[in-house]
Amino acid sequence: MNQFTRAIIAVVSTLISLSGIEANEPTPGQIAFFESKIRPVLVEHCYNCHSADAKNVRGGLLLDTRAGIRRGGESGPAVVPNDIEESLLLSALRHDSFEMPPDRKLADSIIADFEKWISMGAPDPRDGEVQVAPTGVDIEAGKQFWCFQPIARAAVPQVEDLDWPATDVDRFILQRLEANGLTPGADADGRTLLRRAYFDLTGLPPTPEQIDEFLQNDSPEAFEQVIDELLRSPHFGERWGRHWLDVVRFAESSGGGRTLLFPEAWRYRDYVIDAFNSDLAYDLFVKQQIAGDLLETSDLQERRRQLTATAFLLLGPTNYELQDKQTLEMDIVDEQLDTLGKAFLGMTLGCARCHDHKFDPIPTHDYYALAGILKSTQSVIHENVSKWNEVTLPMSPQDEAVVEKVEAQVAALDGDLKALKAELSKIGGRPSNGVKSIDPASLPGIVVDDTQAEKRGNWTLSQSVAGYVGDNYLHSTETSASVTFAPKLPQRGKYELRIAYTPGSNRSAKVPVRIYHAAGEATVYIDQTKAGVIAGSMESVGFYDFDPEQNPRVIISPAGAASGVVIADAAIFISEDSAVNEIAREEMLQQMERKSLLTSEIKKLEKKIAELQASSPQRDLVMAVTDLEKVGNIPVSIRGLVRNPGPVVSRGFLQVAVHGEMPHIGDDHSGRRQLAEWITDPQNPLTSRVMVNRVWHWLYGRGLVTTVDNFGATGDTPSHPELLDYLASKFVDEGWSVKKLIRQLMLSRTYRLSSQVSPQAAAVDPDNRLLWRMNRRRLDAESIRDALLMLGGNLDLSIGGPNIAAGTKSEYGYQFASTRRSVYLPVFRNELPQIFATFDFADPNTQIGSRSSSTTAPQALLLMNHPMVMKQSQAAAEKLLSQEELSASQRIHIAYEQVLGRLPNEREAELAARFVGDNLQPDRWGLLYQALFQSLDFRYVQ
Repeated sequence: MNQFTRAIIAVVSTLISLSGIEANEPTPGQIAFFESKIRPVLVEHCYNCHSADAKNVRGGLLLDTRAGIRRGGESGPAVVPNDIEESLLLSALRHDSFEMPPDRKLADSIIADFEKWISMGAPDPRDGEVQVAPTGVDIEAGKQFWCFQPIARAAVPQVEDLDWPATDVDRFILQRLEANGLTPGADADGRTLLRRAYFDLTGLPPTPEQIDEFLQNDSPEAFEQVIDELLRSPHFGERWGRHWLDVVRFAESSGGGRTLLFPEAWRYRDYVIDAFNSDLAYDLFVKQQIAGDLLETSDLQERRRQLTATAFLLLGPTNYELQDKQTLEMDIVDEQLDTLGKAFLGMTLGCARCHDHKFDPIPTHDYYALAGILKSTQSVIHENVSKWNEVTLPMSPQDEAVVEKVEAQVAALDGDLKALKAELSKIGGRPSNGVKSIDPASLPGIVVDDTQAEKRGNWTLSQSVAGYVGDNYLHSTETSASVTFAPKLPQRGKYELRIAYTPGSNRSAKVPVRIYHAAGEATVYIDQTKAGVIAGSMESVGFYDFDPEQNPRVIISPAGAASGVVIADAAIFISEDSAVNEIAREEMLQQMERKSLLTSEIKKLEKKIAELQASSPQRDLVMAVTDLEKVGNIPVSIRGLVRNPGPVVSRGFLQVAVHGEMPHIGDDHSGRRQLAEWITDPQNPLTSRVMVNRVWHWLYGRGLVTTVDNFGATGDTPSHPELLDYLASKFVDEGWSVKKLIRQLMLSRTYRLSSQVSPQAAAVDPDNRLLWRMNRRRLDAESIRDALLMLGGNLDLSIGGPNIAAGTKSEYGYQFASTRRSVYLPVFRNELPQIFATFDFADPNTQIGSRSSSTTAPQALLLMNHPMVMKQSQAAAEKLLSQEELSASQRIHIAYEQVLGRLPNEREAELAARFVGDNLQPDRWGLLYQALFQSLDFRYVQ
């Protein structure tokens, strides 16, 4: 084993040894599971007897805090994280030792949720001691909490080191460092800085040519020029649009129940990408997603964008099969509010559905004031299986005129088509839907139905497909099964034999029919996938001499048949003398000729209709909301139960975040537009802070408020509150421009810091909250995949458009074969590409502002063994070897620069040269690329 291979194995072994590391804090997905599956059950079924609000707490057991549920009561701990058997609460829910609730056992699915919750460590955000909870919400006191206070643009602080800061952002950072006796670390080298900027802004690595161009540019504005170039790139919107899709739980399937595909969700994805590329003002971006359909515009394309934006409200995980439509509607509203609150306001609004928020100044009253707005919005269309709301996107008057003309032509042709199909059905096409069975008495000759036949083996009776003879037909696939049709013939003679069956695509295309006649035995074959020549369900198999003295019979069996279901329905024996004369045969031939003609005409009409439709502009559908015809206020649902109504609440907003008078919502409006305007009001203390913090998080790897989706009491406080307010105020003053904000942050000296650790600084600030260095970040799943494809020369950079393969009916088993950028891969709630699942892709079942970043053995194994990784490594090697003028040393340098953004050091170059030797075979060089892809330097941005 050579040294290079040993080095690879050492890296992988280190990764595997780290795979046991677990985060102490619950993930956002785990918290969402608790809030949606566990807390509502506790509230509805347990709090009456086991909460601080209970009149008589039974058994000393309080279940309304994490501390209470883990401490338990008189019998011991109610929940032991990761231990199902020792968790007494689960035993009580099962009605094993105790019985909770006492009146009835809960559904098995609910008990399964508790088992899952305990197995994942019983994540529970409910902080607090086991004590009586205060009642009521003090709004005025709540307004004193930092995030609800008006944004004040702080003065830029004075610093001692006047040479280090490049921008005001640096002065805020340096002031805190100096106050804690720290100094900023060194600047990152040019290669590291460029790679960081490329991945941050486009999600793609710089090429060796781009690296060389930057390093050779001696201008003080060289990095600024790079930033401006990348902000203009269409790949910027793809990268930053994907960030936003995490925030709004974007997916292309419903996830719940019989998961349904969202075939038009791609339009919202493209809207988001375009919004970031065009630097759409963030306040307008928010307004369009909440109330785009209610905004005015005379511009056609703008109107299409406005409608498309409202798909934001419809993309959540939903069980559209739920038959309790009232509960379904409220569940959708709850999910919308939860997402809206976290995405735009950094507030966990969903916690106030069943009771006043336990930690933040959000009373249940405010929850239902907001819920009334969304309840007055058309989000769902009710059927047996309900469906999300859709609208038709407008088109130009010229296109509209063309479409209407084509639609009229198609309607006329469609009428002709239906008439031809009806005639075909009568004379020999498939039986019409109105005919279920054929009366044997209506048929000529001697009919032997399956009910009269002798059956052997396993046959199944069915009436599923119309056109069978008598009461039913039989079907089987077992080779040991057979049906014998034995007629009672009056005399010897020639008979035409007809076999009846119901055709279908799952039938056998070659069914043997064994015929025993006076002259011996014959076998003929029938294709039961096709409609019979006679009436669509019968086939003539010839004329035979049958003698009643010689046991005439016909046998049908799956034995010897081609794959598929074999149908046995009836055998009809028609005497040549009495039933089928020459006239009848002539009529039958004429009928067959007419059938052929009709079939030809039908195909011509269908082709003409298809050509007309293809030549016309299409009416595009989009997931979108509208106001209901009847809007209004809704009552509080006591304990979150829709059939337990309390007082009606007027529609409105969060009182704690309203400075001045509460905006008015008219009786004839849902209130969505007013909601959008309140959220984007410059006086709203939350919106600009939350978005500025998100941008900081996406660039620095951690927000100034680390809990980017939760600015409330259970979230973190800002590490630099004055800087946060300075940026938020400037963000609004400069037109809510995300690109200007990004540019401002990336031009700071802080962004350009190295990620190298200083032991002295780490002793004072081990978590780097004060930003004395840049945070080292692992590439996300999309960047890893896109970089692999790009370096292999196989990345499809086409922009936008539909992305689910045509004909896809289900997400399960979907083949993610596309080589487009990862943002264009379908995002299904129950089926993701393996590389996404392995590298911590955002869970589309919940709103995610900050992804997890794990280190696990499967990540190393994927980069070692996945066919896609090996294929792209080989392709990269072949590209490199195609440059025949290069030496082995030059090729090694290029490979390192392509994958890692840097050149190899002396030791690395020596090991790589020894590994590839003089070999020019792609296999060897492919292994070199694969080793580089497995390295930490590839997977991390320094």
